[in-house]
Amino acid sequence: MHDRQATPHHDAAASDLREHFIGQRRRLRDAALRILGCPHRAEDVVQDAYLKISEVPAGFDIRQPSAYLLRIVRNLAIDRHRRSAFESDVFAVEEEGQAVHEEAQGPEAIAISRQTLALISQALASLPPRTRRVFELYRLSGMSQREIAAELGISATLVNFLIRDAMDSCRAQLQAGTTCHGTER
Repeated sequence: MHDRQATPHHDAAASDLREHFIGQRRRLRDAALRILGCPHRAEDVVQDAYLKISEVPAGFDIRQPSAYLLRIVRNLAIDRHRRSAFESDVFAVEEEGQAVHEEAQGPEAIAISRQTLALISQALASLPPRTRRVFELYRLSGMSQREIAAELGISATLVNFLIRDAMDSCRAQLQAGTTCHGTER
């Protein structure tokens, strides 16, 4: 997938890649900023990218380091953007909950919360075991997609797809549940 060729000069190639990264840092941050719209999140992505290039296997030389580095940053920024969008769709910001009146803790709110949890539980129970496990590791254990991939022996891309499938299932279950029970929100 990457344009690499084996060479016996890994130390020099890795050092050159790091130097190239440092020289291109501003350009890489700007690329992440265009996707994320937040300088702090863009900075985090650039730092993650630097860690990622430290994982380049020994014996590989990258023919087009600028394109390679830009692709890493772009992919990480897109992943971060998707995750943020997903989290904002599914989970409310904690501070929003602090402004809610006490009535929100009334019987109706409790019933709606229980119904929502039951629907999510049903959606997760209907998933294939591996998809459910990936979702639980990601959402409940807070593991990164890369960590999950390593633990389960699958690719990070597959982890991303399995998380998306689990989220789609949860959303569909919530939509079906709210439509069926007349609690349209």
